[in-house]
Amino acid sequence: MADLGKLDPARTALVLIDLQTGILARDTHPRTSAATLANALALAKATLAKGGAVIAVRVAFAPDGSDRARGLVDEAMAAPPGGYPPDWPTLDASVPALPPTATVTKRHWGAFEGTELDLLLRRRRIETVVVCGIATNFGVEQTVREAWQRDYSVVVAEDACAAVAAGMHEFAMTRILPRIARVRTCAEIEKSLG
Repeated sequence: MADLGKLDPARTALVLIDLQTGILARDTHPRTSAATLANALALAKATLAKGGAVIAVRVAFAPDGSDRARGLVDEAMAAPPGGYPPDWPTLDASVPALPPTATVTKRHWGAFEGTELDLLLRRRRIETVVVCGIATNFGVEQTVREAWQRDYSVVVAEDACAAVAAGMHEFAMTRILPRIARVRTCAEIEKSLG
């Protein structure tokens, strides 16, 4: 892979996708959710220390589900048996402790549609969006697509992402994301923010 070159920290934002209680509880691959969280937090701390922005994104729904997408699909995302526990949408305590530059709540896979994320980024004159989190092929991939469609330069922190199956992660990282972003390690991204 080509070197990322220099990323201007003042024009770069790290977007953390769904590092919340209910999602971090899932079994993830190719790395555990704990390892994914640790890598994402290390990159977030480095980004903040170098003057970049960090936007924490969580997914949450009304208790009655009235704000969930309703289109007909063959395999709908099902709520856990008994519904979502009250702490399901709560960001892991280490995320607010950073603290992030801003927090966004989404109700779709992607972090742009129906949220203030684009406004937050444009008002900060962000040009490059770095994305990581869980799940690679859902929230991360959709957010990357939306950022790319809005003409941001996008970088994906591969080792700060995970999915429910290794094959899903691998397919997104090798077949989809390289067409709309640059896929790099956290170390490569941090070095570029130098």
